[in-house]
Amino acid sequence: MTRPSERGGPIRVLIVEDHPIVAEGLQSLLGSYSDLAVTATAASVEGTIPAIADACPDVALVDFHLPDGTGADAAERIRGQCSSTAIVFLTADDSDERLLDAIEAGASGYLLKSVPGAEIVRSIRDAAAGKTLIPAGAIATAMAERAKIAREQSKHAELLASLTPREGEVLALMIDGADNRAVAQQLHISYATVRTHVRSILAKLDARSQLDAVTKAIHMGFHR
Repeated sequence: MTRPSERGGPIRVLIVEDHPIVAEGLQSLLGSYSDLAVTATAASVEGTIPAIADACPDVALVDFHLPDGTGADAAERIRGQCSSTAIVFLTADDSDERLLDAIEAGASGYLLKSVPGAEIVRSIRDAAAGKTLIPAGAIATAMAERAKIAREQSKHAELLASLTPREGEVLALMIDGADNRAVAQQLHISYATVRTHVRSILAKLDARSQLDAVTKAIHMGFHR
């Protein structure tokens, strides 16, 4: 890949940002540096293709949340046309999940919109020089968090799968706000039977009350 310093001229930057004020601010910021040149802007994933039709940028500065997709989608489009373009995400989303999405999309950097303009400029220069700007520690932390979430989701799925079909029906009615007597009437079973099902549901979901069971079931992704 040819670096800007090797071919001469300023670093060519594509800005992918759907908020006009932010995009204009970035253009103004980068325009004040002689070694940087904003060659195109795009406000959507779809808009990245025409933006790079004439020339590939050295660096794409990409927002992660776009009207028609994610920054990862935009990065895929850009790298599909311009494999040498370095991707730097600039976003307000500080979640580990988005950081990992960015890494999987081949990002060189991941910046929050709260960083100073000087850091944005430095990151663009470093990305153009082929440097990876995401610390290994941040990657490890994000991967650990993703693994934790995956374990929790697996545990939740197991707990919900432990409910019998009838318990699932009772739980669905509980979520709808039905009390035990209403559940008994709707399912045509005795009040005592409903209480037995409710006790079993609470035990399986490790819930202290019916409200707690409802809250946990919704959090676990229970579907009727």
